Amino acid sequence: MSRFMDHFLYRDGVLHAEDVAIPEIAKAVGTPFYVYSSATLARHYRLFDEALEGLDHLVCYAMKANSNQAVLRLMASLGSGVDVVSGGEYLRAKAAGFPGDRIVFSGVGKTREEMRLALLGGIRQFNVESEPEMVVLSEVAVGLGMVAPITVRVNPDVDAKTHEKIATGKSENKFGIPIARSREVYALAARLPGLEVIGIDVHIGSQLTSLEPYEQAYLKVAELTETLRADGHTIRRLDLGGGLGIPYEQSNTAPPLPVEYGALVKRTLGHLDCEIEIEPGRLIAGNAGILVSEVIYVKSGEGRDFLILDAAMNDLVRPAMYGAHHDILPVIEPEAGTEQHPYDIVGPVCESGDTFTKNRAMPPVEAGALVAFRSAGAYGAVMASEYNTRPLIPEVLVHEHQFAVIRPRPTFDEIINRDTIPEWLEGSA
Repeated sequence: MSRFMDHFLYRDGVLHAEDVAIPEIAKAVGTPFYVYSSATLARHYRLFDEALEGLDHLVCYAMKANSNQAVLRLMASLGSGVDVVSGGEYLRAKAAGFPGDRIVFSGVGKTREEMRLALLGGIRQFNVESEPEMVVLSEVAVGLGMVAPITVRVNPDVDAKTHEKIATGKSENKFGIPIARSREVYALAARLPGLEVIGIDVHIGSQLTSLEPYEQAYLKVAELTETLRADGHTIRRLDLGGGLGIPYEQSNTAPPLPVEYGALVKRTLGHLDCEIEIEPGRLIAGNAGILVSEVIYVKSGEGRDFLILDAAMNDLVRPAMYGAHHDILPVIEPEAGTEQHPYDIVGPVCESGDTFTKNRAMPPVEAGALVAFRSAGAYGAVMASEYNTRPLIPEVLVHEHQFAVIRPRPTFDEIINRDTIPEWLEGSA
């Protein structure tokens, strides 16, 4: 059992999502599919909310992790805020029921259109990443006769000790302004019309498994808060980003718990009397979802056996992109003491990169068996593609004994008919 209790457990030898047997869903929607647990999503949100109890705070779900409308609606109903990084995410958040004053807009390349959209629709704040962005936002806000509340994202030059593609807080990363230049950047912000400086934003990376980098970053943020206040700026809100990791493997080494993270925030920043925002995404959604796939073939190769699944890298790209680990388990629980067998577990896409894992010890399974990828609720469906004209796979939400398809699998006709033939090619085949 991982330290984050989830709701995907064997019951009578069959893997369940809450009170629903996984084979029941497979029978109804076909494989592969994603399934999410409402109870786990709610539990993980509450763990963060409770961890910051005693501080003025808002947990803003980082919807890039999983932006299905049903998931967003659930988060909104719990009182969560939301962190968006595009105009499309902003519109999704509004459609799901988030009020403007609970929407934070992050991202390094906001366009004038996106700024206008958020100002007119209502926004809690913009997390500004550069001086040119600041100038443009000022122009847009003035043009609308409005004031844009901003925090400035500072880069504390802290090594998050995570994968290079998801580290964001070192001086060479593209995010934020160097903390050493923050005073002059804040001075510029104060001079620009149409902007209201309300705080500081920091985000050092994703899938962090230690509190030490946070501590280094937050001590720097505390010092900067005092400095900027002395310079005459109002700093009343600290956006601390997200990034706390989740256990992808069933092992004893697990990332820190939200309550431990909350204690660190209180210890390093609690004395500043600032409103605290945090933006967990992976930690709320990651272990709240699994990907279910069917074994198409068991193939014996030179010195190794392959499990060929009907899920592929286009459905779950993390292993191909990051070398990421997912626990993979049979949906039908093996007998106690069943001897494990090493498999290379692969998909049907015509790329060598379509390999989920190599030499993974698994209980023997046969063609037709169902397997589940754990911890697939974040950066799964949202990063999927239709490469090889493989339809995007269904997403299913479970609530106790009920389940609903919250995004259906498109038909091949729907996929093909999205393309249009120019008139000069009509009748040429």
